[in-house]
Amino acid sequence: MSAFPCPWILTAAFTLDLIVGDPKNLPHPVRLMGRWINFSEKWFRKTRFSEKKAGSLMTLLLVPGTWLVCTAAVMAAHSVHPVCAFALHAVLIFYALSVKSLRKEALAVYAALRDDNLPSARKRLSMIVGRDVTPLDQAGVVRAAVETVAENLVDGVIAPLLYAVLGGGPMAMAYKMVNTLDSMIGYKNKRYREFGWFAARIDDAANFLPARISAVVISLAALIMRRPVFRTIKTLLRDGSKHLSPNAGIPEAAFAGAIGIRLGGPNFYDGRLVEKPYIGEAVRLIESTDIRTAVTLMTVSAFICFIWCWGAAWVLALWWLYVPISGI
Repeated sequence: MSAFPCPWILTAAFTLDLIVGDPKNLPHPVRLMGRWINFSEKWFRKTRFSEKKAGSLMTLLLVPGTWLVCTAAVMAAHSVHPVCAFALHAVLIFYALSVKSLRKEALAVYAALRDDNLPSARKRLSMIVGRDVTPLDQAGVVRAAVETVAENLVDGVIAPLLYAVLGGGPMAMAYKMVNTLDSMIGYKNKRYREFGWFAARIDDAANFLPARISAVVISLAALIMRRPVFRTIKTLLRDGSKHLSPNAGIPEAAFAGAIGIRLGGPNFYDGRLVEKPYIGEAVRLIESTDIRTAVTLMTVSAFICFIWCWGAAWVLALWWLYVPISGI
C-alpha cells in the first residue's frame, strides 16, 4: 500500500470527523502524545544537555518516532488485510481533524452569550484558548472565539488534510505531534523559552504552507458566503504579517476582513499583559453572532480544502499507479 492515501480514505476520515467529532469516551492519540511529551520532558531535563539542546533532541525523537510507530501499525494492519490498513489510515486522519469539535466548542460560547450568560461563555471559552478569560467582556469573548476558530482552521483542518495527502495517517499523526509539542512546550516564558524553542520553530515550519493555503481557501469561502471578498484580500495583504506568529496572522486577517471586525490587541496570559497588534478594521461593533459567522466561514473553508485535497489525492494515487508501469 502506497504512502499516499486513496481519495476514499480521505473521504472516510473527513466524514467520520463531521459525524463523530472528538469522542470523549474513547482513547485519543493526542492525549497519548501529551503523556509521551510529559514523560520525555522529565527525562530530558535530567540530562547534561543545555535546555535548548535537550528540547531539540526530544522533539527530534518524538516526531519521527510518532511517524515510525504509526507506519509500523499500518504495515501490520496491511499484513492482515488491505481493508484493515484502509481503516487504520482513515482513523488516524480522523483523529487529526477537528471540524466538528471546533464547531461544537465555538457554538457553545455563542449559545452562552445568546443567553446573556457571560460567566458561562468565559468558562466555555477557557476550554479552547490559552489566554486569561476572566478580564474579558462580551466583545473580548467574541474576539477570542473568532481568533481561535481562524487559527484552528489551519491547525485542525487544512494542515492535517494536506499532510494526510502527502503521507497518509502516519504523516497526519506526525504533524499532530508537532502541533501538540508546540501547544505544550512552545511558550516564550521562563520555563520553555529555551527548552521549547525548536518545537516552536518546527511548528512554524510545518504550518507555513497550510497557513498560506488558508488565505486562498478563506477568500473563496467568503466569496461563496457573499461576504466582502475584496475587503478580505485587502485585510490579508495589509495585516496578515502583523501577528507575532509567522502563520497565525494570515487566517486571522482573512476572518477579520470577511466578517468586518477587528481582532488582536492586548491580552493577559498567566496574569501577564501581552500586547499584540490589531488585525482588521472595526467596520461595526462586534456582536455575538460573529462567532456563528466565523464557524460557518470555517466550515465552508474546510469543505473547500477537503475538495482540493481529495483531487490531489486522486492525482497522487494515479501517479503512484502509473510510475511503476511506465518505468519513469
